[in-house]
Amino acid sequence: MSITVRKYEDRDIPEMRAIWNSVVDDAAAFPQDTPLDERSAAEFFAAQTFTGAAVDSGTGEIVGMYILHPNNVGRCGHICNASYAVKKSRRGEHIGELLVRDSLSSGRKNGFRILQFNAVTASNKGAQALYEKIGFTQAGMIPAGFRRGDGTYDDIFIYYINL
Repeated sequence: MSITVRKYEDRDIPEMRAIWNSVVDDAAAFPQDTPLDERSAAEFFAAQTFTGAAVDSGTGEIVGMYILHPNNVGRCGHICNASYAVKKSRRGEHIGELLVRDSLSSGRKNGFRILQFNAVTASNKGAQALYEKIGFTQAGMIPAGFRRGDGTYDDIFIYYINL
């Protein structure tokens, strides 16, 4: 098995949309609470500074994806933000790490100096461990900052890394 990360292509959108919507439906990590339809997915992925697709080179299957975009504007426009999604059936294969590392490179190539995550849920221990392994710093915690799908609240952590 060989996974490569590349810029997405229009033909990837249906698989990427399914992966993205799966994370939205889980209601445990993404702030979005509405799934993307065909049109909104195409617009959303195109509007990002970079949208990457993780592709299984043996099968051509899209197994994960990420979006990268400015976290803010103006004097804080040098800080980017990213979101990652891995196909449920392919989790545990270190695809998330490939996506995060690719986003660091993409962020630098696009002129960003810092990558910041605004809302890493406290229950997402795997993401926290990965970010810390790669060298991200936890900058703070917001109590009950994330509303889960069942109506309960989870703390969120802010992470950043210099690019």
